Amino acid sequence: MTTIQQNLATVRQQIALAAQQCDRSPEEVQLLAVSKTKPVSAVQEAIDAGQRRFGENYVQEGVDKIQYFAASPFAAELEWHFIGPLQSNKSRSVAEHFHWIHTIDREKIASRLSEQRPTNMPPLNVLIQINISDEQSKSGISLDELPQLAAQISSLPNLVFRGLMTIPAPEKDPARQLAVFRQMTQAFNQLKADYPHIDTLSMGMTDDMSNAIRAGSTMVRIGTAIFGARNYG
Repeated sequence: MTTIQQNLATVRQQIALAAQQCDRSPEEVQLLAVSKTKPVSAVQEAIDAGQRRFGENYVQEGVDKIQYFAASPFAAELEWHFIGPLQSNKSRSVAEHFHWIHTIDREKIASRLSEQRPTNMPPLNVLIQINISDEQSKSGISLDELPQLAAQISSLPNLVFRGLMTIPAPEKDPARQLAVFRQMTQAFNQLKADYPHIDTLSMGMTDDMSNAIRAGSTMVRIGTAIFGARNYG
């Protein structure tokens, strides 16, 4: 068994344990393997270990991997999520290649993605990014802005509004960390009253996964615990 295969098995066990500790089914939590900066050989190891959902932060790197694995026997099973900030001039590449985007924070980007989505592809699954900790350095909207953007996205023909994503500020106090995650879950549940079809709350990474699951996350984005430290060289 390779290191990546071992790491995936460990992460899956951690997800199952965190879910069971709060009386949730492990099947309620999807694992998104964040493969940014990692070579296709590492992604292949993860695929060989049964992983099918991958998250990429950089447009061209993600497109290159999607095209590389288009010839894979597992190509039809792979699901590619764009999870980084998106500039307008790169929206077409996301629209033409990815299955999901987690980082919608303005109507302009959503409209471009809808216009640029090829007609022979299913609608693009989108999440609205919430800047729950109000950090100047992070993308995302405030909860006050959510109703308007949700309505705008839902009116676009080639997108499917699936839910919310957040990256909270690092928090050493587990109780405070949990409170922030629960604030997101409350907003998600309130939104379901108007959009019953939404089903995805993307929150939780390597360092805060357990509390995110405890609060109600349905998708955790795990990179370092699977692939090791990232190479930004």
